[in-house]
Amino acid sequence: MSGLQLFWFILIAVLFGGFFFLEGFDFGVGMSVLTLARNKREVNQAIATIGPFWDMNEVWLLTAGGAMFASFPYWYASLFSGYYNILLLILVCLILRGVTFEFRHRSETEKGERAWEIILGLTSFAIPFLFGLMFTSMIQGVPMDAHGDVYANFINYVNPLSLVGGVAVALMSFLHGLNYIALKTDGSMRQRANEWANKLYFVLYAGEVVFAILLALYTDFVEKHAVLTIVLLAVIVLLTALAHLSVAKKREMAAFLSSGLTFLALVALLFQGLFPRVMIAENPAYSILIKDASSTHYTLTTMSIITMAILPFVLAYMAWTYHVFKKRISE
Repeated sequence: MSGLQLFWFILIAVLFGGFFFLEGFDFGVGMSVLTLARNKREVNQAIATIGPFWDMNEVWLLTAGGAMFASFPYWYASLFSGYYNILLLILVCLILRGVTFEFRHRSETEKGERAWEIILGLTSFAIPFLFGLMFTSMIQGVPMDAHGDVYANFINYVNPLSLVGGVAVALMSFLHGLNYIALKTDGSMRQRANEWANKLYFVLYAGEVVFAILLALYTDFVEKHAVLTIVLLAVIVLLTALAHLSVAKKREMAAFLSSGLTFLALVALLFQGLFPRVMIAENPAYSILIKDASSTHYTLTTMSIITMAILPFVLAYMAWTYHVFKKRISE
């Protein structure tokens, strides 16, 4: 395995981590439209907190998919064909969620407006749930032949670990969104977001314990990377506890950053378990390795140069956007 191959494997993990860190609170805010918000004014207030950011945050997902396609085409082909149905559902939900912001605004009746709010809330739950389902089923090992063709059935996709993983990612997104609402709003909604998060973290603790047990039972993570797996699981729990403590003490920025870093630790856990593979087959001989899935050295070199030249400007633009819209949204 070359250094460039390892670099792009890590970079794809970083891109997915950035997506969940930034888009995760978007999904949480979307869910809050059906749960936390009590009236139209509060719905508008919640949506206004993500208005300037939601489409920019999705760029991280597009970039992760594009980077996977260009740097690891064999991985891209196997993953996207093997999980075609789940990824199609994610795509449909992303499209529906994207149009709700404009269509809700242009609805001529209250029923029409409420219908788009319901779609926003449901798709905001479905997307992180489906991503969690996909990634936690993928790490268990899927039926795959020597050509990388996945021929999984329903049980391979939907099982105890993948269901817990899906619910956990959705709950983490909701909590991340609540922390963001507490950080970005004033009034009663800010207070209730804090109260809800303070209670829901106890549910997340239980979910993390169940997830750790099922991870040991359904994957080879502990067998292959025992120390790092245990360390990252501990980091996830510690970051969750730090976020909870910050919520209890109403340190809103600390709570938001901690819940976001929990996503990064989770992505790190999944990718270190994959290493040195990109797809895990039930028959270990058919697993796709990083060194076998990548593009040529010339392609990786060219992509690295372009990425290093453009990335600082993209990050600076995103940071400036968040700075410009840093003020709280009032009722």
